[in-house]
Order: sequence, then structure tokens, then C-alpha cells
Amino acid sequence: MSEKKLRRKKWQSTLFFIVIIIVMLLSTFITNFNYMHSMMSIPSAFQWIFSNLLITEESLQRLPTILTKLNETIFMSIAASTTAAAVSLFLGVMGSKTTKMNNIVSVIARVIASFSRNIPVVAWALILLLSFGQNSVTGYLALFVGSVGFLTRAFIESIDEADQSSVEALTATGATYFQIVNKAVIPQSLPQIISWTLFMIETNIRSATLVGILTGTGIGYSFDLYYKSMDYNTVALITFSIVITVIIIELLSNYIRKVII
Repeated sequence: MSEKKLRRKKWQSTLFFIVIIIVMLLSTFITNFNYMHSMMSIPSAFQWIFSNLLITEESLQRLPTILTKLNETIFMSIAASTTAAAVSLFLGVMGSKTTKMNNIVSVIARVIASFSRNIPVVAWALILLLSFGQNSVTGYLALFVGSVGFLTRAFIESIDEADQSSVEALTATGATYFQIVNKAVIPQSLPQIISWTLFMIETNIRSATLVGILTGTGIGYSFDLYYKSMDYNTVALITFSIVITVIIIELLSNYIRKVII
């Protein structure tokens, strides 16, 4: 690389960091955010956490109820993720450049994915709350719709990366569209599809806690209930249970990914 190009790259990097700093300072000014005050508040915040969020013998007595609500959240997340994966696989096949039936269907599939993906899960929960009320169906649908958008986009990219040689070989032998998809495209993309589905399950377990606060279901409802009653010891137990569950799910997902990929 010539000296002129190096100099230009250096100036571009410097300009980029200057712009970032200006944007940060401007955002701080607009929002009246005080960095110094925030930094000085950290010690007192940790002091409050270690003083109040303690698991006690009394809070442990509520563990069976907490685990029941946690299981409800886990299974709701798995159900939403897996059913969304089935719908997303169909939309992914329709939206992919490799397997699209025609341009109109492809555009429709991509629009559906973009629309559902760009609205946060919390917003979907609030929207659906008006129609279905506070129940597990609302939580399931909020996670389902959000998952469809994300997984469709991921599946489209996975299918687009499939090797074209097998597709061309089957096409040359006169195979039908569904035979090509079933024999050439899906087998190649299946490891990535499973991996993305597992990732969605992990994400939905985290999101389901917040959705549960809004819909009055699962572990989120328990968290909100004890937090509002200022029972911080039980809140600590719930938080710890969620963290352990997410870690276990993530370890299982990583193991499955190593096996299939």
C-alpha cells in the first residue's frame, strides 16, 4: 500500500473518531446526561445491590413457585421459536434468490420479515395486549411475530449461501421445484437453520421475562409482583434463577451447534 493511501486511510479513521466524539457530546448535551455524576453513582449502586439483593431462607421457600413460572416462560419461548422457525423456513424459501418462485412472492416474504423484525418484541406485546388481554397467548404471539422477522432474514441468507452446483445438477436432470428445495437446498442449509433456531430460543427466554411483565405471565409477572411489593430478596432469587437458566440453555445450544456443524 502506497504512502498516499496510508495517509488517506489515517485521515479517514481520524475523521470517523472525531464525528463519533461530536455525536456523543451532542447527544449528552441534548439528553442532559452527566457522565461524572453517573460514574460517581456506581459505588452507591453496587452497595445497594449487595445490601438488598440477597437470597434468604424465607425467599427460598418461594422457589417451587418461581420454578413453575420459569418453566412456563421456557416452554412458551421454545413453542414460539419453533413454530416461528417453521413459518420462517417457508418465507425464507419464498424470499431467497436461490429458491424464489417469482419476484412478487419474494418481495412479499421479505416485506413480512422486515415489518415484523423492525417492530420490537415489547411493542408487539403492547399492541397484542389490546386485542388479547393479559394472558399467555399474548406473550406467545409477541415472541412468535418477533421471531418470524428475525429468523426469516437469517434463513434467507443461509439459503442464499447454499452451493449452486447441486441445484444446477438437479435442474439439469429435470427435477421439480420441490425436489430441488428438498434434496439440494434444505440439507445444505439445515445446520445453519437449526443454529439460528437455537439462538432464537435463547433470545426469547431473555425477552419473555420483559414480555411477561407486560402480559402478566411467566417469570416476568413474578418478578414484577415481588419488585412492586419491595421483596428484593425474592427478586434476587428470581434474577439468579433466570441467569442460571439462560446459561444452561446457552451451554446446551453451543453443544448442539458443535454436534451439527
